[in-house]
Amino acid sequence: MSSVFPHQPSVEYAPQKQTDVVVGREKHSDLLQVLSSDTAQEILGTLTDDPGTASDVATAVGQSIQNVTYHLDRLREVGLVAPVGTWYSEKGKEMTVYAVTTEELVVRFA
Repeated sequence: MSSVFPHQPSVEYAPQKQTDVVVGREKHSDLLQVLSSDTAQEILGTLTDDPGTASDVATAVGQSIQNVTYHLDRLREVGLVAPVGTWYSEKGKEMTVYAVTTEELVVRFA
């Protein structure tokens, strides 16, 4: 039986070409702490090619959805991923679609 809900309609998003982050004595960033996690790095790698839901990412990186959701929230807080749309499961559950916000990240120490 097919679902009445669209499962994965296309989402439009345009990541920035480059994002600069400056870290120094007077300027701190949580970004490096968030990126120190292997799981966070795997999530970014997965979302670099195509946007996806937390469950899509969890399957791709072999982690629990709870762990992936935690890391997605942290990546959102530092501005590396953002919600770009909504997909629906076959049961009609609304799922947030995430994508990377930048193609290239430059960290400078000042």
